[in-house]
Amino acid sequence: MERLDKVLASTGRWSRREAKELIREGRVLVDGQPAGSGEQKVDPAGTALLVDGQAVAVSRFTYVMLHKPAGVLSATEDPRQETVLDLLPEHLRRRGLFPVGRLDKDTEGLLLLTDDGALAHRLLSPKKHVDKRYYARLDGPLGPADQAAFREGIVLADGTRCMSAELELLGDGREVLVTLHEGKFHQIKRMTLSRGVAVCYLKRLSMGPLHLDPGLPKGGWRLLTDEEVAKCGGKT
Repeated sequence: MERLDKVLASTGRWSRREAKELIREGRVLVDGQPAGSGEQKVDPAGTALLVDGQAVAVSRFTYVMLHKPAGVLSATEDPRQETVLDLLPEHLRRRGLFPVGRLDKDTEGLLLLTDDGALAHRLLSPKKHVDKRYYARLDGPLGPADQAAFREGIVLADGTRCMSAELELLGDGREVLVTLHEGKFHQIKRMTLSRGVAVCYLKRLSMGPLHLDPGLPKGGWRLLTDEEVAKCGGKT
């Protein structure tokens, strides 16, 4: 059981102060009855809440799929540059969401934002080896020898050894699909540089069971479906 004002604020649509004002004005119904006060205890999962006659959906966690554009930081806040949270509406920014992992500033594609720390840990844990699939355009071609090197495991210039990765050649090899089972810093860029070519454009297509919605424009977002949440191991 939780305080009613806290439950309403957890939706991100109102602050605790605003929730208390709604309750004081008699605009909140709890199981069909006017709410008594913000301190009233309710069961978030089993209570029917209405505000101004509209049902209020209360979920423990929020899961947002974002099509990150280039030029935006994978951070929760920055005093000088736009962050991925700045792309969301105010009621979602209030939820305390954070990006699960990060994409470089110039990298586009799938980014999951949530307030579910346990799910984020599972997706990012090095022990889990969650697959991440990317599309890349290069300034030169890669070939079969490079595919073999990726399968073997690239050793970077500083001696860091990367796990085996899948490299799929598209066309003449200047466009590729790369599947990683780990997430080292600038990994794809450093791996291709070790083979003599640089990345010109990079986009993440999937992370584990979650795939970027092809209908989502750059900078666009949507909530995960219940099926997607379940596949990722979240709580619906």
